[in-house]
Amino acid sequence: MSSGLIIKDYGWEQPATCAHRYLLQDIDEMIRQTSIGRDAKILDAGCGGGFILKELYERGHQNIWGFDLSESGIHLARQTYPEIKDRFEIHDAYSVNLPKSFQQGKYDLILSIEVVEHLYSPQEYLRNVSFWLKEGGFLLISTPYHGFLKNLGTIILGKFDSHFNPFWEGGHIKFFSKNTLNDTLKKSGLRQKRFRGSGRMPYFWKSMLILAQKV
Repeated sequence: MSSGLIIKDYGWEQPATCAHRYLLQDIDEMIRQTSIGRDAKILDAGCGGGFILKELYERGHQNIWGFDLSESGIHLARQTYPEIKDRFEIHDAYSVNLPKSFQQGKYDLILSIEVVEHLYSPQEYLRNVSFWLKEGGFLLISTPYHGFLKNLGTIILGKFDSHFNPFWEGGHIKFFSKNTLNDTLKKSGLRQKRFRGSGRMPYFWKSMLILAQKV
């Protein structure tokens, strides 16, 4: 990543955001639709405060690791979940070489939960994700949903400036529709298997999830 870019820490104060909490049930259900077992190797590629990874650990997934560029997020994860504190590391998502303390080799499942909207180069990140996945492995990715009806409603209700807030340091800089996220995945050799909207009513969803598979 170019040294000329200014990176803002997200500034984690709690292990979970409001998005993580409404996404959790959908994440659970979509993981159950894969062929992975309890012994699967799982990587959370942008784990923030570690909430999702800890939830999977409590559900019996022992082979879990998570990284984030945010020092505040990793510090919080280690402090909040001491029983798995050695599974969290600070790492740049644009660096293909994972931390030495992580499981080496390819992963069965990679999570990317509310991450890509914060990245200057989602494509470079997803190329790394594809590299970390084994053949036939799964990516479960979520990001805020943007579709015609939701965007129209945002404008009609006068919420455009607050929704697309340019003053949120460490906030969203990319905005995806179902089609543009799918196109981004395809360029990295990942193919959609399942789509799910999450939070709120259909087509006004807060977020969307795509389960994709490396082909």
